[in-house]
Amino acid sequence: MSEDDAVLVIVDAANVVGSVPDGWWRDRRGAATRLRDSLVPYAAAGLPGLPGPVELVLVVEGAARGVASVAGVRVDPAPGSGDDLIAELAAGAAPDRDCVVVTADRGLRQRVEAYGARCVGPRTVRPSPDA
Repeated sequence: MSEDDAVLVIVDAANVVGSVPDGWWRDRRGAATRLRDSLVPYAAAGLPGLPGPVELVLVVEGAARGVASVAGVRVDPAPGSGDDLIAELAAGAAPDRDCVVVTADRGLRQRVEAYGARCVGPRTVRPSPDA
């Protein structure tokens, strides 16, 4: 399967990092880096209910800009709003390509669903620590 055939999974870094109150606000770039690293296994294995491989894109904004891509996870820094970049990426996915956005942001969910993307919550990639 080529990368163009793989499901495109776009992760809203700010929303996913913010879903667990673990002190992320003290080091936003560090929190985004830890999230990026935790996503690597999903590239090959897929997500719950979504077999791999998948193409993973982590969208970062603000203080989290500067996090580099690694094998399996492309990091896209948003020049402005992360939500705007996520919507742009969802809109740009090929019409016959499956696109999943990981976010709990209701407004963003509505925006990307208008482009045919499916949405899943942050726990899909970041289970709560007491789970």
